[in-house]
Amino acid sequence: MRVLIAVDMEGISGVTHWDHVKPGHPEYTRFREIMTEEVNAAIDGALDGGATSIVVSDGHSEGRNLLIEKLHSPARLNSGSPAPLSMVQGADHVDRVFFIGYHARANTPDAILCHTWTDHVRHVWLNQQEVGEIGLNAAVCGSFGAPIALITGDLAAIQEATELLGPIETVVVKTASGRMAAECNPIEEMRIAIRHTAAHAMVRQVAPYIVAAPITLRVELGRPDQIDRALRVPGSTRVDGVTIEWTGSDMVGVYHAFRAITGLGGS
Repeated sequence: MRVLIAVDMEGISGVTHWDHVKPGHPEYTRFREIMTEEVNAAIDGALDGGATSIVVSDGHSEGRNLLIEKLHSPARLNSGSPAPLSMVQGADHVDRVFFIGYHARANTPDAILCHTWTDHVRHVWLNQQEVGEIGLNAAVCGSFGAPIALITGDLAAIQEATELLGPIETVVVKTASGRMAAECNPIEEMRIAIRHTAAHAMVRQVAPYIVAAPITLRVELGRPDQIDRALRVPGSTRVDGVTIEWTGSDMVGVYHAFRAITGLGGS
């Protein structure tokens, strides 16, 4: 059984502020170690459950956060950015996927550091279904037949994931009381829980999240001038002052279009 562990940072234990996840800030150093150890717990759990190969995709910021020298063998690491499948690089060659350290979509109340890709994205829809990074990345994985079997993060992220993907394995590491405030569970207990739950996720029968084609992507940004720039993406159309649409025949193409729209819009 081949496993992809796709990792973000805002949903890691103890993270409540941008200082914790921003490279160059003194707080970042300690939280990248916590991030690495939570990934190690997922690696160990996957192995306990019978994984035959594991690849880890570092999906936060520029993809240079996980400490490879501390990453447990035999996991391989996808590091750096941009990669063809970005946060889920490697999804085209695995049987199931774990989301570690994920966060809720933009504008979610009581959700730690909620956003969708960048702060200038307000809303994203796939065929009328509102999604965040959880839904976008799950849809890419699903296009290759790879289901999401486990997610860890704050309570809001877990609720978003289970509403969209169904009863997958989950670990709630903190419960937000605002966008930058939360009750955080003990880190050692969370590592034990992640390992235990990852092992269960290896045997749970879950279906991939598949978005039916043609797929219409709709993105709402913050300002009209951001849409002005995003319209340089071929095939895109303006819906209103701050909203753009793009329709494609497959999820990978839609993912590329989304990344181009957000990149141009925020430039």
